[in-house]
Amino acid sequence: MDELDQKILGLLSADARISLATMARRLRVARSTAQARLERLETNGVIAGYTVKLGEAAKAARLRATVLLEIDLRVQAAILQKLRTLPEIERIVTSSGRIDLMLQIAANSTPQLDKVLDVIGEIPGVRDSESLIHLTTKLDRAV
Repeated sequence: MDELDQKILGLLSADARISLATMARRLRVARSTAQARLERLETNGVIAGYTVKLGEAAKAARLRATVLLEIDLRVQAAILQKLRTLPEIERIVTSSGRIDLMLQIAANSTPQLDKVLDVIGEIPGVRDSESLIHLTTKLDRAV
C-alpha cells in the first residue's frame, strides 16, 4: 500500500458513504484512478466491507460489557460456533493466560444482558466467566 491507498482508507474511515467523485476530487486524482485503487483494495482484502458506525446517541442507549471466559479448549470450535449466533456479541478475541476468550457485548437493557450471560454460561465447555460492565468511556481511539 502506498500513500494514495492510505489516503483512500482515511477518507473511507471518516465517511464510508463518500462518493467516488468526491473522493477523487479530494485526492486530486482522476475518478478512474480512485475507482481502480478502491477495487484493488477490495480485491486484495484490505477493505473487507462497509458498515455503519453508530453515533454517540445510539451508543449511549446500549449497555456494554466485557465478558472473560475460561473454556475447555478441546471444544473451542463448538463454543465459538454458539457464541457467533448471539447477536449481542460484537467481538470475540482469544487471549493468552488465565482467560481464553474475551467477549464484547452490547445489550439494550440489563435483563437482555442477563439473558445473554445466562446463555453463555450454559454453553458446554464454558468453565468460568467474569463480566465487566462498561461505565464511561474516557478514551476511544478505535476506528
